[in-house]
Amino acid sequence: MLRILGKIQRLGIVTEIVPASSEAALVDIGEQLKARVGEQFAGSLAIRQVDAGSCNGCELEIHALNNPYYSIERYGVHFVASPRHADLLLVTGPVSRHMEEALRRTYEATPEPRLVIAVGECGANGGEFGVSYAACGAVANVIPVDAVIRGCPPTPLALMRGILEVIAKRSSDP
Repeated sequence: MLRILGKIQRLGIVTEIVPASSEAALVDIGEQLKARVGEQFAGSLAIRQVDAGSCNGCELEIHALNNPYYSIERYGVHFVASPRHADLLLVTGPVSRHMEEALRRTYEATPEPRLVIAVGECGANGGEFGVSYAACGAVANVIPVDAVIRGCPPTPLALMRGILEVIAKRSSDP
């Protein structure tokens, strides 16, 4: 223990430089999201997140949406445990063969009009896994997809932008 304390005393505080804050962008996107959710979903958008075989990088970023910094619930967006209560599915990962049927059932259990977003490079095109004996590849190979949020993994702000874009697109479709 003394050895560790001595090393801490010799090295001092070693931390990363704090990145520039995107607080203004977050508030701007959040307010737009809140307005769209208020118009189209009576103030509450319910999301069901589905891990179809990912490495969990995208899940970490999705979970960050609920932390005190991003706090997506203040904009009327909530995560739900059942697809029967969901308006939107966020699907991550290349769809593994053992999750293919579960994803289809989840999609079918989600009430109309439902939205589906494929998250990350793996959700978009299968990532480095592609289509193989163990993976179906992209989410669109299994269920219809309304939008794709690219990135490996996409940031929480990119996720908020993607959700905003898909619901804005929904309102402009006839």
